[in-house]
Amino acid sequence: MTLIDAGPLVALFRPEDAHHLRCRRFFRTLVEPPVTVWPVVTEAMYLLSYSWKAQDALTETLETGAVLLLTLEDQDIPRLRQLMRKYQDLPMDFADAALVCAAENRKISRVFTLDVRDFRIYTARGVGRFEVLP
Repeated sequence: MTLIDAGPLVALFRPEDAHHLRCRRFFRTLVEPPVTVWPVVTEAMYLLSYSWKAQDALTETLETGAVLLLTLEDQDIPRLRQLMRKYQDLPMDFADAALVCAAENRKISRVFTLDVRDFRIYTARGVGRFEVLP
């Protein structure tokens, strides 16, 4: 499995984004649909708010299963807080904490992100350092 962060989701649907072509090319190479969490989708939707068409395209991507959603549970909230405290000097936002928590819950070590600096620093329990893609 591969986690996908908000940056690539935005780049996929924003042709003028500097990372658009690179993210599209990499997205097409994935054998399985990448997975993400609702906080990441919310962040991407906000960043795409300049265009309802871009937001609709992201919604369609979720609807068709080209990107799958993982759930977070109430019992994950303490871990989210712990992660955000641990990485407060970066700082870690809620969406990144949710991705790291999802990685820990499902033992996922690969992350498709443009936030290379932070995801090379984050570690996930039971997983270790992330393999940052592309």
